[in-house]
Amino acid sequence: MASVKITFLGHASFRFESDKGTVVYFDPWLDENPTAKTKVSQVRKADIVIASHGHHDHCADAFAICKKTKARFVGGYEMCVVADANGLKMGSRAVPLNPGGALKMKDVNITMTQAIHSLSLSPSLGGALPEGAHFHPDGSVSGFVLAFDNGITLYNSADTCLFSDMQLIGQMHGPQIAILPVGGKYTMGVREAARAASLIRPEIVIPGHYGATMHQPADIGELKRGVKFLSANTRVEELKVGQTLTYTASQSRVS
Repeated sequence: MASVKITFLGHASFRFESDKGTVVYFDPWLDENPTAKTKVSQVRKADIVIASHGHHDHCADAFAICKKTKARFVGGYEMCVVADANGLKMGSRAVPLNPGGALKMKDVNITMTQAIHSLSLSPSLGGALPEGAHFHPDGSVSGFVLAFDNGITLYNSADTCLFSDMQLIGQMHGPQIAILPVGGKYTMGVREAARAASLIRPEIVIPGHYGATMHQPADIGELKRGVKFLSANTRVEELKVGQTLTYTASQSRVS
C-alpha cells in the first residue's frame, strides 16, 4: 500500500522515506542543532538532500550528508554553486532549480515553489566558498512540493510568511500533507499558518520552526483550533523530535 514516512528531526529538519525506500533529507541541521537527537554520523542512507535556502539552520549539514551517503543535493542555483565548490559537481551531484522548476529523482518529482523570507548564504557553512558566494537577497528562498510516484504529495513551505498564492500551490499540486512554520518570529505564526491551511487544503498540517529552545514559542492548541475553524477537513499533527508520521492511503499514525 502506498505510504510515505515523515520523521521530525528538530526545528525545521525532516526526513522523508517513500515505500520504495527513497530517503530525502529536507533542510538538515543536525550536529549543532540544540533540538536534534540525530547527528550526521548516524545518518546511514540518503538519496536526496534538499536545502530551501542558505540560512545555517536549514543547510548546515546538507553537504556533509551528501558526501557521506552519495546523495544528490537539490537547491537554488546559488546554493549549488557553493555545493560545487565543496565537491558536489554541478549538474550531477548538485542539481539547481528556481521557483517553478521541477525535476524527477528516483520515485519523486520535486517542484520548487516561491516563499517569502530573507535570503543570505551563511558563512558558517565552512569549507570552500567561491568569490561572490555571499549572495545578495535576490536569489531563491523556496518551498518544495514532493510528488511521489505512489500518489502521495507533500508540500514543505520552508521559511515564509503567509501569501495568497499558497492557494495556487494547493490547486496545482493537491498535497495531502503540508509542513508549515509557525514560530511567528522569523516566519509566519499560528494564526497565519491556520489561514495557510485553509488556502492549501491538505489533509494534514505538520508544524515546524518553533519552540522555546529556539526562542520561538507557539501555541499548537491555538493552531489546531484555527485550522479546525478555517479548514474543517484538515487536522494538525504535532510531532515530537524523533517521531515519525506514516501517511498511508488517507490514513496516518504517529509512533
